[in-house]
Amino acid sequence: MGPLPRTLELFYDVLSPYSWLSFEMLCRYKYIWNIHLQLRPSFIAGIMKDSGNKPPALLPRKAKYLENDIRLLRQHIQVPIQFPKDFFSVILEKGSLLAMRFLTAVNLEQPDMLEKVSRELWMRVWSRDEDITEPQSILAAAENAGMSAEQARGLLEKTSTPQVKNQLRETTEAACKYGAFGLPITVVHLGGQTHMLFGSDRMELLAHLLREKWMGPVPPAVSARL
Repeated sequence: MGPLPRTLELFYDVLSPYSWLSFEMLCRYKYIWNIHLQLRPSFIAGIMKDSGNKPPALLPRKAKYLENDIRLLRQHIQVPIQFPKDFFSVILEKGSLLAMRFLTAVNLEQPDMLEKVSRELWMRVWSRDEDITEPQSILAAAENAGMSAEQARGLLEKTSTPQVKNQLRETTEAACKYGAFGLPITVVHLGGQTHMLFGSDRMELLAHLLREKWMGPVPPAVSARL
């Protein structure tokens, strides 16, 4: 038997484009690095409020930088990410509460589907400029990810239950306790120590902590799947 996988937690919100980038890179490396990747759907608005942080897009210079950064990272990381046309409406008005409650329900009831449904929601908002706030949009994402219509409707109904609401709140609070002030954060558990890494640009540091080799965002052992 080989060594047991090291545990990493990825706290993310599909409203966060950098969360998508971390998600894809960690999914590509989880077998190469022998890591147990725990996907932790969280609510970024709650984290921002708890930490006193504000979305970078509220500052014009940061917003301009962000758009160019995303364009470059699209090519570098090979993820089809692009800005929604009505960016401020998507980020500041519509939000992601229903989407993240739905992913929480998926994680509770069908965790094997969490990766695929998360990716499909990112594809909707950050690649195809489609809605993620209406029930029909959530159902469409789940079905595109391979879930049956009946399964998707059942999970959507659970988004209004105390169990799902409390779980999303608890996961968000857990991120805050780790020191999150935004998303994504990757939490590494090694040798009795816990390390919190913020953002999608800490992969080399993550490799250092794991004593693994960083081979770029698309390692030779795999191909970008998007």
